[in-house]
Amino acid sequence: MEKLLWSIALPGFGQLLNGQYLKGIVFIALEFIINVQSNFNEVILLSFNGEIETAIQHTNFGWLMFYPCLYFFAMWDAYKNAGGDRNPYSYLPFVFMAYWVTVGLMFSAKVSLFGVVLGPVWLPMLFVIPGLLTGFLIQVLLLKFITR
Repeated sequence: MEKLLWSIALPGFGQLLNGQYLKGIVFIALEFIINVQSNFNEVILLSFNGEIETAIQHTNFGWLMFYPCLYFFAMWDAYKNAGGDRNPYSYLPFVFMAYWVTVGLMFSAKVSLFGVVLGPVWLPMLFVIPGLLTGFLIQVLLLKFITR
């Protein structure tokens, strides 16, 4: 669990803790490249300060769309290599979170909740919930009906 939590903090940290130094450095490098190219830190800062329209304008969506897959793959990889993949289909929640967060990112400039556009930080974060639920539901269904 510790490695998963460190991987949530920064993709690659979990791999470093697992002793996978090359993979960890590659994930950290990719995270920095995507972060810089997408202006993600600036977008986060603007979003936290309520400047959603400015955040949307500063977002390079072409680069930022790589982030969810890198982020959730690094989390799954750290989790798996720390021994967390004992159950079949344990990767499904991570896959569906990456998918739903990417979908949330694609619609983040246009979708509003109660008349408020949430932007490229808040809407994708909310989309973690359906991703997690979908992944666990499909995992449970596969375990129940396929692996009898």
